[in-house]
Amino acid sequence: MKDLNIGLIGYGFMGRAHSNAYRQVGAFFDLEFQPRLACVCGRNEKAVSAFARQWGYASHTADWREIVGRKDIDLIDICVPNHLHAEIAVAAARAGKMIVCEKPLARNVSEAKDMVAAVEAAAVPNLVSFNYRRVPAVTFAKRLIDEGKLGRIFHYRANFLQDWTISPDVPQGGAATWRLDVKAAGSGVTGDLLAHCIDTALWHNGPITRVNAMTETFIKERVHAETGEKQAVGIDDACTFFCRFANGSLGNFEATRYARGHKALYTFEINGEHASIRWNLHDLHRLEWFDHHDAGRERGWRSIHVTDHDGSQPYMDHWWVPGLQIGYAESFVHQAADFLAAAAKGEPCSPTFREALQTQKVCEAVLASARQGQWVDVPE
Repeated sequence: MKDLNIGLIGYGFMGRAHSNAYRQVGAFFDLEFQPRLACVCGRNEKAVSAFARQWGYASHTADWREIVGRKDIDLIDICVPNHLHAEIAVAAARAGKMIVCEKPLARNVSEAKDMVAAVEAAAVPNLVSFNYRRVPAVTFAKRLIDEGKLGRIFHYRANFLQDWTISPDVPQGGAATWRLDVKAAGSGVTGDLLAHCIDTALWHNGPITRVNAMTETFIKERVHAETGEKQAVGIDDACTFFCRFANGSLGNFEATRYARGHKALYTFEINGEHASIRWNLHDLHRLEWFDHHDAGRERGWRSIHVTDHDGSQPYMDHWWVPGLQIGYAESFVHQAADFLAAAAKGEPCSPTFREALQTQKVCEAVLASARQGQWVDVPE
């Protein structure tokens, strides 16, 4: 194995998920690269120092430019708020680093295009962290679709529901609630939650060509966590949109942070000519399947537990025995394994920055449609 020195920028929720993946991946996957946690960057000296000790980083810094400029760092992993993605990614690309960036790629299409141009000019390996692609049941769904098991696709529907911002006392801005600050996030549930749904849909079902959306901001003003001042809220609390796919199918998407009783419910259902599939994050190992080819008296929904080790179901031969589950954290391990394996071969790993740019275009078209109250075409 070759050591691959990781420079992590950001040490919050996603920083932990990515750090855990780098620590675990070499134990479960046979890779040419062995990740080494070389340096973590964060603005709070005390907090980032504690994070470095807990996760085993060899060093820490408060300046992301220092970590990007270090000659011994091979891979820059960007786990900071959205408004910082573009500047860091462009600098990392110019420094010749491999780059992993948390989703969404950027706040808007303009920033995303700059990032794509930078990584492609530098010819550096790049990946955007849409981790749900690497849940075994979701990957298995992709295989079934590509094998033609569903036949012609008619409908794709997905939703992502949360409830954590219902109280008007939740602030916006700052380290904990930057997702509610439009300057930091770019958008609300569209870029945060629907971006996951859109990425999976593009992967499963191909390009989205037109959208018709509506959004709502239920609480119009919130106190800013850093200034203490009450300010207008610029992000979308909820979004619903219809769409058309290039293959002729119809789509229906919904995301909200105002669905009481839901902490992180992500589901999708795909209806095809011969069969239908559906998946639920709360039971992430199961893919529900309906096959019209079944005999009439036996026809009905069945549940496929995606844990087999024979190679017919993805990733699970790297883990325990059939029937035993893995979870959310392992989707990031799979992502790290796929990215490092592709980088060793000099091959791209999906979703690349360019692929994630298309998700960004759909998000921007959704927000434009909601503002204009009409159908909007998604640029190719």
